[in-house]
Amino acid sequence: MFVCRTISEVRQQRLAETGASWGLVPTMGFLHDGHLSLIRAAKAENDRVAVSIYVNPTQFGPQDDFDSYPRDLERDLAILREAGVDLTFTPTDSVMYPAAFETAVSLQYLTNRLEGAARPKHFQGVTTVVTKLFNIIQPHRAYFGQKDAQQTIVLDRMIKDLNFDVEMIVCPTVREADGLALSSRNKYLSPAEREAATVLYRALQAAEAAYQEGERRGQPLRSLMREIIAAEPMAKLEYVSVANPETLFELEELAGNILLSLAVRVGKTRLIDNIPVIAQ
Repeated sequence: MFVCRTISEVRQQRLAETGASWGLVPTMGFLHDGHLSLIRAAKAENDRVAVSIYVNPTQFGPQDDFDSYPRDLERDLAILREAGVDLTFTPTDSVMYPAAFETAVSLQYLTNRLEGAARPKHFQGVTTVVTKLFNIIQPHRAYFGQKDAQQTIVLDRMIKDLNFDVEMIVCPTVREADGLALSSRNKYLSPAEREAATVLYRALQAAEAAYQEGERRGQPLRSLMREIIAAEPMAKLEYVSVANPETLFELEELAGNILLSLAVRVGKTRLIDNIPVIAQ
């Protein structure tokens, strides 16, 4: 596995083998089985796989956990070698954002809702850094997890709008046996908070079941999720959503596919989760 810390090193390795297809898995490190599921998908569909490890400061707000975000590069590199990754890009801030850097990539509408409303400038940081990764690595396919549902919708729109020659692959959320979505931030949870955090998936499941049983109004589904979250003393709800899975507009009269999502603080840890619901 080639470990590249500069853009020139990436390009040298990326272009050394002409004709090979490349899959990219962008990460912020502290890898878990969710990341490995993306890598397995990339390996199955491409000749070569690249993984980026970069905790991108521009997608963190002043109240976010940039300084405390879990990092363990040597552990991550060992995991990636074991997984058979071909190239890992581990840039520094000065590589990604050199002096006098002032360009940003942003969307007008999709980023104003849900996570975008809760975390201003977050998605501008995401779209800018992913644009840079696409330009540096030039993958044929890029792999993202369904857990970050709004991120996948935003990036899909960006890819289409800016004519990137990249196929975006969204892989299912990987969960613990009790339903908790895998996340690097789960490390922050105490044992009691870890148990309480299962309330996110239980709320989503309850709303999904109500929809499949015939509820076709958005407000009762949102109320149901709120009630389940409120019953958990360690959980503090930030938002619940029953939205169009393409536009992210909140829905009142439901027909067809929907996206159920929520953000909850358990103790000091902010967690997000979602279920894309396919109408039956």
